[in-house]
Amino acid sequence: MITGAKAERIAADYLRKKHFKLVDYNYRTRFGEIGLILEKKEGLKNRFIVFAEVKMRNASSIAEPKEFVDASKQQKIIMAASEYIARNKCKLQPRFDVIEIICNEDEIISVKHLENAFSIS
Repeated sequence: MITGAKAERIAADYLRKKHFKLVDYNYRTRFGEIGLILEKKEGLKNRFIVFAEVKMRNASSIAEPKEFVDASKQQKIIMAASEYIARNKCKLQPRFDVIEIICNEDEIISVKHLENAFSIS
């Protein structure tokens, strides 16, 4: 059985291969937790601090993993990210991504990276 912690490691490895730099993981605040915090450079001027929510579901699940990052969860992640940015004096552009992991018992079937999955509204 693949645990949530293992899913986060799989997601982190997947993003490292896409040239993301892992900054922090399981960042906890009074608002909730952010699974992965990463940096991404795109060109000379575009630099992002990426707050990634990792969602794993079994292949037989009726809903896609991203559907479990509802408006309430998004708001908690945004508030936790705001606290992270304030505490770490981060000046990078924030971005909110979702990593979907589909598995079947001990086997990973797919990993899907949804960039800009939601934004501050």
